[in-house]
Amino acid sequence: MDKEIVIFSLTSSTNLADRICEVLDVPQGKIKVEHFADGEILVTPQETIRGKKVYIVQSTCNPVTERLMEVLVCIDACKRASAGEINVIMPYYGYARQDRKASAHQPITSKLVADLLQTAGADRIVTVDLHASQIQGFFDIPIDDLTAVPMLARYFKDKGLHPDDIVVVSPDHGGVTRARKMAEILEAPIAIVDKRRPKANVCEAKNVIGDVAGKVCIVVDDICDTAGSLCAACKILEEHGAKEVYAAITHGVFSKNAIQTIEDSVIKEMVVSDTIPMSEESKAKTTKIHQVCTANMLARTIEAIQKHSSVSVVYDEFM
Repeated sequence: MDKEIVIFSLTSSTNLADRICEVLDVPQGKIKVEHFADGEILVTPQETIRGKKVYIVQSTCNPVTERLMEVLVCIDACKRASAGEINVIMPYYGYARQDRKASAHQPITSKLVADLLQTAGADRIVTVDLHASQIQGFFDIPIDDLTAVPMLARYFKDKGLHPDDIVVVSPDHGGVTRARKMAEILEAPIAIVDKRRPKANVCEAKNVIGDVAGKVCIVVDDICDTAGSLCAACKILEEHGAKEVYAAITHGVFSKNAIQTIEDSVIKEMVVSDTIPMSEESKAKTTKIHQVCTANMLARTIEAIQKHSSVSVVYDEFM
């Protein structure tokens, strides 16, 4: 790998950055992140980056605003240290669910985050499974929105499930495109849970569009937050005769009592990517959640950027 690149990890994605560096066979860049008593943040590169291509690896997960501020301060530090190019690898893009005005007077915070990243000095953004793909249009710099769906699908392929027994399920109408991608890989039909969301983090599952009776259902979604919506969808699948219910999730936010909710649900197993790290305490609480690593995909993406080759071909490796 080109010696003119530096990969920095901030506080949320240190393990992921370590694995990316292992794949690329490059040392991780030395950087210091300080949080002061009054809440201010200072990020200081501990090596020269003049003229180099810098990659900042950081998911803006809980605490979202703090993680985001670390990224912004790091970008500014790199810009002032004369970095040649600043690339932000943000596997989980915080505030992505605030992508439109759902009601009067609401902000479009995902657009604000895009503006902040660009104003700070980012030259490129790499994300994984944006909640809404149109967020890419909020940027005036290159953005690569990768997807973990192929590697999640491969996990179920490796389990030996037969395509005739599988139905890939979207937990709502908005996730149909994602479900169709997985269904194409698994050569399986799709179904949709028709649900209503009366308020945030509250879901009322109503009906199922499609035949799930006697089938192994794989519910695919981009985010699992409190798990209430997901588990409600899985419960209605069981009520409609599903033989087994699995879940495939890109971003495991797991707020509040999400892990216990999953443990108590009809879900047999959940596979989730490591775009958001799971603490050892959380891992100890679950027997159902299995994480798959995105480091190879992100490392190959960095290689493609370095070689000015197509990022889309990276997916072929994970099909």
